[in-house]
Amino acid sequence: MHDSVLSMLSIAAKSGNVVSGEFSTEKAVKTGHAYLVIVSAEASGNTKKSFCNMTDFYHVPCYCYGSKEALGRCIGKEFRASLAVTDENLAKAVEKKLKEHTV
Repeated sequence: MHDSVLSMLSIAAKSGNVVSGEFSTEKAVKTGHAYLVIVSAEASGNTKKSFCNMTDFYHVPCYCYGSKEALGRCIGKEFRASLAVTDENLAKAVEKKLKEHTV
């Protein structure tokens, strides 16, 4: 099955506009470099809550989506529980796909 959200994330990663892992994602949000945060649907409740609270505070959109394996694979890494898109236009494109996917 073709997943347009993961395809967009793959494009963002290839252009160098994705940071992944909890530490890097948190740093991108707190320094104002993150325009969109995606947390794996498989992440722990504590991880989801932590990222949701942080992104609310910094006014960054946050979505729970995909498995840890799928998120990692689409950006050319192993398992990833969280990632941030650091390009505004790519983030908007990914968010648009996320909204289409959840409707």
